Amino acid sequence: MQQTTNTILMVRPVSFRMNEQTAVNNYYQQSLKNMLPAAINANAQQEFDTFVDKLQQNGIKVIVVEDTKEPDTPDALFPNNWISFHENGDVAIYPMFAENRRLERREDVLELIEKEGFKIENCVDYTEAEEEQIFLEGTGSMILDRQNRKAYCAISPRAEEELFIEFCEDFEYTPIIFTANQTVQESREAIYHTNVMMCIAETFAVICLSAIDDKKERKNVVKNLKSDGKEVIDITEKQVQQFAGNMLQVIGKDGDNFLIMSTSAYNSLTPIQLQKIEKHSKIIHSDLTTIETCGGGSARCMMAEVFLPKA
Repeated sequence: MQQTTNTILMVRPVSFRMNEQTAVNNYYQQSLKNMLPAAINANAQQEFDTFVDKLQQNGIKVIVVEDTKEPDTPDALFPNNWISFHENGDVAIYPMFAENRRLERREDVLELIEKEGFKIENCVDYTEAEEEQIFLEGTGSMILDRQNRKAYCAISPRAEEELFIEFCEDFEYTPIIFTANQTVQESREAIYHTNVMMCIAETFAVICLSAIDDKKERKNVVKNLKSDGKEVIDITEKQVQQFAGNMLQVIGKDGDNFLIMSTSAYNSLTPIQLQKIEKHSKIIHSDLTTIETCGGGSARCMMAEVFLPKA
C-alpha cells in the first residue's frame, strides 16, 4: 500500500465565492466585501491555474475537470470532500453537510477518470445518510494512513462517528477517533474538517496537538503515529488558521516526494518546522489567498488523490 500517489483530480472553479451554507461551521471563511463576485472568481481561477502549473512542472499528474455554471456549486474546487479513490478499484461517494455542495457530485468525473486509463471496480455510496442529517466529508473529515490501514477522524458536524466506523469496516481501516477544537470568540468549537489540523505523509505527520483538548485522545493519536514510525511535527492553532495543517504529500518527477501547501501555510512555519519537513520531503507552495479567505479551505482540500489501478 502506498501512502502517496503521483495523480490527483482537481476541479477548476467557474462560480467560486464564499458559500453561505458552509460558513455556519467553517470559521475560516470570510467575505471579501470590497470585491465584486466576478473579480473573486477570476482571482480564484488565477490561483488555481498557477497552482496546477507548479504541480505539473514538478512532474505531478493533474487531471483537471472544469466546473459547470449550472448547478451553482461555489465550493466545487474542493473535490476531496465528495469522492475518494482506492487501490483496489473502489470509489467512495460521501454525504455532504451543505445542500449546495451535494450538487458537486458528478457521474462524468468518474467517466473522465476512466478515460485517463484508470479502472473503477466498484462504487461505495454513503450519500443516503444525508436523509438522516448524517455526514462524512471524505478525506476532509478523515485522514487516511493507507500504509498502516489507520484512519484518523476528528468528530464534528461534518464527520459522524458511526458512519466513519462503517467506512473503516468497509475499507479495512482501524478507526482513530478524537475531537479537535479551535477557539472562536473565547469558546472552543469543533474544527470542521480533520484535514485542517492534520496531515499524514509517508514518514512524518504534521498536526496541531493543542487542538485535541482531551489528553487521553491526544496521547492515543501521538502513540499511533509514533508506533508507525512517523516523526510528529506539531503546529500551533495560529498556524492552523494559516492552513499549515492543510497539506498533502504527493509523488513528483524522479519519484521524489513533495509536500504541497499554500504560501500562507509555508510562511507561517518556523525555520525549525521547515527543516524537519525538508528532511523528509521537498516542499511546493502556491498563493491561494482568495480561495482560502472565501472558501475556508486550502491546498489539501483542492486535491483528490487517485489511487486506482490502471485499466
